[in-house]
Amino acid sequence: MQNLNKEDANLRSFLDHLYIEKGLSQNTVKAYEADISAFINWIKENTKLKLKDIKEENINKYISYLFELNLKSSSVNRKISSIKSLYMFLVKKNILKNSPVNEVISPKQEKYLPFSMSEDEVDKLLNSPKPSNKIEKRDKAMIEMLYATGMRISELVNLKITDIDTQRCVVKVLGKGSKERLIPFGEAALDSLNAYLSDREESTSKEIFLSNRRTKISRIAFWHRIKLYLSRENLKNSISPHTLRHAFATHLLNRGADLRSVQLLLGHSDLSTTQIYTHIAKQRLSDVLKKHHPRG
Repeated sequence: MQNLNKEDANLRSFLDHLYIEKGLSQNTVKAYEADISAFINWIKENTKLKLKDIKEENINKYISYLFELNLKSSSVNRKISSIKSLYMFLVKKNILKNSPVNEVISPKQEKYLPFSMSEDEVDKLLNSPKPSNKIEKRDKAMIEMLYATGMRISELVNLKITDIDTQRCVVKVLGKGSKERLIPFGEAALDSLNAYLSDREESTSKEIFLSNRRTKISRIAFWHRIKLYLSRENLKNSISPHTLRHAFATHLLNRGADLRSVQLLLGHSDLSTTQIYTHIAKQRLSDVLKKHHPRG
């Protein structure tokens, strides 16, 4: 900390606050750091001001610059949110009297639906790994657990053996903000998990899913494994591990699950975040009607 200038020290203090006091994940804190660092670099290149001297007009110019980069409004809003959080922290710590972001109007966000998968596409992906192959047996268990629980990929790779109760078919998940939730899962996922665990080599790692080096598999490594099966089954390249989370929610709603239950399973703090999946379900019903109704 001794080698940091005042602005860098304030930024480091803010990031420590997010991680230690707010309980945000390392990945989320890194996203905040990237957003704010980009803003600071823009300030250095385009103004002679310091963070504490920035005015609302400077923020608005920065927003214009972001749109010139052809960023979506959702990305711009996220960057503004990061900057706003920093200034709120500086005001709270009495480093600044007022935040220049208070009166900034966030760009109107485009409405979009997350890409999902049909049940047939999910079946193809689930059946692609070969049970005779040790690595693919692990992949099969991971894909089954993703689709059976709707958990995030970061939650999946961080699962520990002690987090799973195979007798009751329940998994304990540590989600965003270090919030725990219990998610039940079905027999298909249990069978694949048991098949993997029966072959799992001993390791000092507490995590369930291991790489070839018998250490925790990374998100990137698992994403590359998913791409292998997408190519094998001629499925869309736009499918990702996170798409299975969308499919989990959409298929539950399609089959009559209530929104509140899906919210709890996904670990959403706000019901409005879950509501977007009702739009996907409605769109699916609309597509079915147009395809199969004689007057569609």
